[in-house]
Amino acid sequence: MARREPFLFLFVVILTLAAALPVNAQSFRVQCPATTITHPNVVTSVTGEPAYNGPTQFTIGANGYVVPSSTTVNGAIKCQQISGGDGFMTEADGTQTFMCSFGPLSGLADVVAGRPSTQFPDVFNTPYPGCATASSCSAPLQRGDPAPTDGASSGASPWTSNPATATPAFMWNGAVGLTPEVTTLVTVSNLVEGPVTASLYPNATVPGCPTTTASANTVTAWTDAPVGLPAGAQVLIANATAEGPTPTPPGYAGTWTITCVGTGAAVTPDGFNEYAFQYTDTNTGLAADTGNDLAATAASPPLLDGHVDPRQIMDIGVMNGNIPAPLAAFDEDDEFFLTLTNVGMIMRPDLFEQHTVHFHGYPNASSFYDGVPDASVAINIGGSFTYYYLAPDAGTYFWHCHITPPEHLQMGMVGQLHVRPRQDRVPQGGNLYTYLGYQNGIGLPSGVTADLRTECNPGRDILCSATMPAVNTGATEGLDKLGNPQRYTYNDGDGSTAYDVQYPIQMHGFDPNFHFIGMTFNPEMFVDMKDKYFLLNGRSYPDTVAPGPQASMTTDGVMHYSQPLPAIINIPVGGKALLRMVNLSVTEYHTLQSLGIPMKEVGLMAKLLRDQSGNNTEFYTNSITLGGGESLDV
Repeated sequence: MARREPFLFLFVVILTLAAALPVNAQSFRVQCPATTITHPNVVTSVTGEPAYNGPTQFTIGANGYVVPSSTTVNGAIKCQQISGGDGFMTEADGTQTFMCSFGPLSGLADVVAGRPSTQFPDVFNTPYPGCATASSCSAPLQRGDPAPTDGASSGASPWTSNPATATPAFMWNGAVGLTPEVTTLVTVSNLVEGPVTASLYPNATVPGCPTTTASANTVTAWTDAPVGLPAGAQVLIANATAEGPTPTPPGYAGTWTITCVGTGAAVTPDGFNEYAFQYTDTNTGLAADTGNDLAATAASPPLLDGHVDPRQIMDIGVMNGNIPAPLAAFDEDDEFFLTLTNVGMIMRPDLFEQHTVHFHGYPNASSFYDGVPDASVAINIGGSFTYYYLAPDAGTYFWHCHITPPEHLQMGMVGQLHVRPRQDRVPQGGNLYTYLGYQNGIGLPSGVTADLRTECNPGRDILCSATMPAVNTGATEGLDKLGNPQRYTYNDGDGSTAYDVQYPIQMHGFDPNFHFIGMTFNPEMFVDMKDKYFLLNGRSYPDTVAPGPQASMTTDGVMHYSQPLPAIINIPVGGKALLRMVNLSVTEYHTLQSLGIPMKEVGLMAKLLRDQSGNNTEFYTNSITLGGGESLDV
């Protein structure tokens, strides 16, 4: 017994360690459905977000699910893909600083233009179209963001020669690596159109399918393996590559609907045991192919099922970190699918660093998608994970990696999330007070019930974010100073948070010594962190007043847009600019001053400054001070 005790102890230790291992994520994949139970209608970048005409109404759908009525659905589906890895950023004094950071894997053109990389499904699910000509680039996508130095193009518009100072004419915003997938492919040995009779084909059998009674445009195909598709599915018949003496007879190629799949072993017209299926063709009178050769191929049509090409993911994602992380932005009532892909770190190959996405201060219904690794999953190198969110109340939020937060925040894994209010979608001329009342279940037309997800009753909800204003000011939805539909920071009901242009202001600080130590394998002491570079949107002066995206040359010899967001604020004459301010510094408070132009603070920590009686508590100031983990709207 004494000899067995060490082995028992070791066995217990092994089990304990195994239980503590993190959950592995799937290999590189993305997810962006066009419709869901919550959003059954297809909404595209062309149609845009549906107007808000009142609360979503619900009914009982298939299998007893409570589903929204298709005519009252609010919001849409939005998708985004980001990488977790490393990169470099350039300080104003020329110092290149190593980062552990997030980078864009969708919305590449929008990121360069300073816009969020969040997309509608029709844009997100568009594979890269390739180069203008075969000679214009050596591969569809190359290293970089996505290819500023090698001439890659979208359509006939190539990149400009100097991506550090000019915005390229690159217009693609789809998910990097997204590739149509063929789930089944078999070879066809024989093709016969019309009835399969004993007089014409004495050997042929197709168990479970009509043969002698087949219609004139029914095609029977014999294959070397089961087709793997059911009746009613689409099948792609393609011309075979030359193998035998007889080419594929003309007229068979195309995408058709399978009408019957053989239930057992079939026999070909030339006497071989194979499999068979039938489909309906639009042609008649096609010549049969019953020779001992390759008649055609049968495959499932290429489908977008989330499969991605890992080569493109690595080419684009590696060393492509942004500071701040790519912007995320969507609307109240939206569903948001965010895919995080961990591409690893070239500069620290000894680290098997995991990453997560945690939306700080974001009311999330499921801890599984909250990004705190203790309660959910952490993404290993080579894996992807799609986070799912229902849009919370309007406001300015932020997100970061929750693996060793002091380290990963200091190293640059921080970004902003903007949730736009329903009030943005009020029809032109609509009274803002009336439509805010609809959100809160007030003044609804006969037969329309309130939506408990949007209803705000300050009497029982002290965190109510859409309290009715004390007075109906008569404000209506109109146009802003630039001639666009008026936009708002919150559902205010009185137009008090209207703006003409908006800018994210990400306050952050870097300790260059901590970053250098992080790149050179030395121990990192959190207590010794001291920010020396103070950054706005990843830049310090004078780079803060430089227009356009800022690029850095990294160790892979390629320019990357490390700091795509400028910090210049341009306001139209007589107009208003919304500044979405966030401080994610680990060690310091940050103060921002506006000399000569007053700032009106309208929101704090994603909450409208309004008391429970509907009185606005906004105020004017020339100086804003934020601690780490705070957000402010002015």
